[in-house]
Amino acid sequence: MESWRTVWREGFAPSLSTAGLEALREALINHSEELSQGSTTTPPPLMCVQDWPVEAACAVGYCGWRGEGLETVGEVEEYFARCCFEADQRLGEPAACRWFLNWFDDTPREEMCAELLSEVELELERRQRKIQPVFPEGVEDPFLGFTVA
Repeated sequence: MESWRTVWREGFAPSLSTAGLEALREALINHSEELSQGSTTTPPPLMCVQDWPVEAACAVGYCGWRGEGLETVGEVEEYFARCCFEADQRLGEPAACRWFLNWFDDTPREEMCAELLSEVELELERRQRKIQPVFPEGVEDPFLGFTVA
């Protein structure tokens, strides 16, 4: 499995609310201009604009902005930083979050939207069915189609 998918599934997805994932799904389906690549937020997270309203955000920031009702650049930046920290902690590696973030920023938009949409829908399906993302050894994950060794 690609590193970005591992980081998304095991690092970021557990931190994101269902409302955040649903908002992200809609943005991906509609190729929303509010979903930005290459920056955490628009305007950029600079001290002088911390109180300004967000106009666009990356995938993680979007979940906080549209899913959690955060409004300002500072609020979304703080949410983003917390999600990155938690992802790194879950994965046991400093800056592990970069595998997903770099993929998100560098992948052509059409491809990114299609691939991330499938991951978001997978996570929402897991939650709806209350399927745990980590399976015991020797049990096949019905969505991924492989057995955990």
